[in-house]
Amino acid sequence: MPATLRRVLTATLRRPNILSTLYSRRVNPEPSFPFTLSSLYHRLISSSAAQNPPDSFRTRTPLEKQFETWVQKLKPGFGPPDVDEALKAQSDPDLALDIFRWTAQQRNYKHDQATYLTMIKILINGRRYRQAETLLEEVIAGACEISVPLYNSIIRFCCGRKMLFNRAFDVYKKMLNSEDCKPTLETYALLLNSLLRRFHNMHVCYVYLRAVRSLAKQMKASGVIPDTFVLNMIIKAYSKCLEVDEALKVFREMGLYGCEPNAYTYGYIAKGLCEKGRVGQGLGFYKEMRGKGLVPSSSTYMIVICSLAMERRYEDATEVLFDMLSNAMSPDLLTYKTLLEGLCRDGKGEEAFDLLENFRSRDRAMNEKTYKTLLNTLHFVNRE
Repeated sequence: MPATLRRVLTATLRRPNILSTLYSRRVNPEPSFPFTLSSLYHRLISSSAAQNPPDSFRTRTPLEKQFETWVQKLKPGFGPPDVDEALKAQSDPDLALDIFRWTAQQRNYKHDQATYLTMIKILINGRRYRQAETLLEEVIAGACEISVPLYNSIIRFCCGRKMLFNRAFDVYKKMLNSEDCKPTLETYALLLNSLLRRFHNMHVCYVYLRAVRSLAKQMKASGVIPDTFVLNMIIKAYSKCLEVDEALKVFREMGLYGCEPNAYTYGYIAKGLCEKGRVGQGLGFYKEMRGKGLVPSSSTYMIVICSLAMERRYEDATEVLFDMLSNAMSPDLLTYKTLLEGLCRDGKGEEAFDLLENFRSRDRAMNEKTYKTLLNTLHFVNRE
């Protein structure tokens, strides 16, 4: 290659491409500041970013503004009463929890049982159950001095959550072992009510009856005087397990505590006696209840009626059924069938048909389908 041509090519390769230069300037434009030193430019950018951070241009949310407002209201040296007042003033449980956590991190401050109790109630009412459970564990671990209302609040929350049922009894044991926070009547009422909600069938009843019996003994030993509500729950537990003698024993002790039996008391015992097969005694408690002007529940009525009918005491069963209708309660189909079929099988078919027409005229809740079902049943049984 001639020397002249080589020099021309070399000069062309060394010269920058005009198009690439323009493109680079559009993509990465040089700063238009009248500075020649790059260090001075970078120093200006860094100082501007420090003075105006990105967050300073972000609009604060209403929750953040409320939080800042309440934090500013808490004067230096604030104590638990001030925090408790601030928590109670919040309608948002999340904001209340933020205030609760922020104050706990401040120097020379510690939450007491009142602030924990307020915060737990706020979280439960706001359905923040996971956060409430966290605070409960903090209290149990010794985050603050405990009190009876705080203990009872924890037990109430645990009794309402299936997964925390056993935890409620752990807290109860801590109360038994404490010196200043012994279980109260409210404590026993919460635990007994939680146990009774699990009395679904006979096998399960016997399992939980031991716990009911143990609670009743500990309540007596601790000197806690029961009321009618608590005694009724104990009677109900014994009656559901057909331990009617134990139920009658508690019934007779009610006067010692100054408690008056009510309709629930008589109803539980009457049902237990009838289901146990002691129908005569069950009827006696029913009559005693009615003599005091107390009205049984519909389930009590129907169990007494069916038990009497199966014992072939049709007159008594009919009398109780008419009493049920007079109190604006309607028996179910099974109760009607038990009584009327029993009459037919004992050769009292005409009486059964007459009673059916009488029941139909008095029972406003008996529809045409129920009436025809009962009528067809009586015709079928009579043909047999």
